Amino acid sequence: MKLELKGITKRFGALVANDHISLVVEPGEIHCLLGENGAGKSTLMNVLYGLYQADEGEILLDDVVQNFHGPGDAMAAGIGMVHQHFMLIPVFTVAENVMLGHEPTSFGGRLNMAKAREQVREISKRFGFDLDPDAIVGDLPVGVQQRVEIIKALSRDAKVLVFDEPTAVLTPQETDELMVIMKQLREAGTSIVFITHKLREVREVADTITVIRLGKVVGEASPTASNEELASMMVGRAIELTIEKGKAKLGEPALVVNKLSVIDPIGQLVVNNISFDVKEGEIVAIAGVQGNGQTELVEAIMGLQPKVTGEIALGGKSLVGRSVREVLDAGVGFVPEDRNEDGLVSEFTIAENLMLDRSTGEPFVKYGGLQLAVLADFAEEKLTEFDIRAQGIATHAGNLSGGNQQKVVLARELSRHLSLLVAAQPTRGLDVGSVEFVHTRIVEARDSGVPVLVVSTELDEVVALADRIAVMYRGGIVGIVPGDTPRDVLGLMMAGEMPTGGKAA
Repeated sequence: MKLELKGITKRFGALVANDHISLVVEPGEIHCLLGENGAGKSTLMNVLYGLYQADEGEILLDDVVQNFHGPGDAMAAGIGMVHQHFMLIPVFTVAENVMLGHEPTSFGGRLNMAKAREQVREISKRFGFDLDPDAIVGDLPVGVQQRVEIIKALSRDAKVLVFDEPTAVLTPQETDELMVIMKQLREAGTSIVFITHKLREVREVADTITVIRLGKVVGEASPTASNEELASMMVGRAIELTIEKGKAKLGEPALVVNKLSVIDPIGQLVVNNISFDVKEGEIVAIAGVQGNGQTELVEAIMGLQPKVTGEIALGGKSLVGRSVREVLDAGVGFVPEDRNEDGLVSEFTIAENLMLDRSTGEPFVKYGGLQLAVLADFAEEKLTEFDIRAQGIATHAGNLSGGNQQKVVLARELSRHLSLLVAAQPTRGLDVGSVEFVHTRIVEARDSGVPVLVVSTELDEVVALADRIAVMYRGGIVGIVPGDTPRDVLGLMMAGEMPTGGKAA
């Protein structure tokens, strides 16, 4: 089926999320929509899927204009979507999830479970999915759950499949398997729209690449284009994708975590007896698929988890049982994984956010009074040093782009004497230009002798930054390996397996 979008425009008040976007997806083609987070890719696909109504423009399928008033209309016309966050019910079986909303019935109006199971088996066999129709979805690995989503779309006779950032929750091996599946779907005649910001994946599977920047199509590219060419199209300027990082000059162990366990508020063991250290002048990266205990580990270090056993020591002094204020006062710089929730106060100005964790003493508070001139000078200096793009230091943080918000957080945390830097998902939601900046500052902190703990689900980021890599799986550490460990080995570890010959660090 041929899909054509003509002049699609979608506005949210004064914000133009999609600005007269046009593109054509030919039958049996993988068409990649590449762009930074916030470029308008997902908005465009939500218009296509009937979740949003376009203010201007047309959607055509095989040259026939369509009018979708909801996802049901889009599905009926042959469009399916595989969402980044799966739309599955964990306690249902594969067959129950696939038939949900389109339940096959037999004579008398009874559910025809046999037909649903047969549908799963038939599609599974066609694409080599090896799925048990009676398996409980919640018991399946994430990559297999994604196959259930694909079968769900194909069972409704989807001729155009939209994959919205489909690899965000997958291990590298599961990502490779998905690439194979997409190619199989293409060979079977399915048209695919693949939304991503990951350059390696684009070059692996795309037949055609459309690049979107700030809501507009800025051009098309060939899959043979280099990563640098694609990145510069996304951002609008030349980008250096490789980080200049010399050999680490290691000091003594600074952060020492020993036999640490964390029990969450509902009584689940989310961090299970883990031990590692971070030396002065070293970057240790915690790798793993999201949801394997990394968030709770960071929260335990920062004093945000009440039920902790084991030891966390910084410079020989225990952090267990200390408040967040006490941890920060011990010299810990913290870049949280959700900058909006935990890193900034949106209603505060840039200047006010830059003094958030230093609001009780000099240089910003003296004799109980706020030193406005000192704060203004400091904020102006950081605005320039960290290239924060804003009208001025009085701009509210909530009005900044994601990249500039992250620069404010980094400017605050790196502008004081640090005993440790903890950076959780430091580039989540950032464009490649902002990623370049953030990585450079993290390496500079390491080179100044600061021990750095980076937590990231982006394997490219882990490999680029880390001197050593600790891989977490289901709350435990599978192994700690050198920073130059091959991606395929790390991928196996992220799935819980320590490969034969895996080298410990």
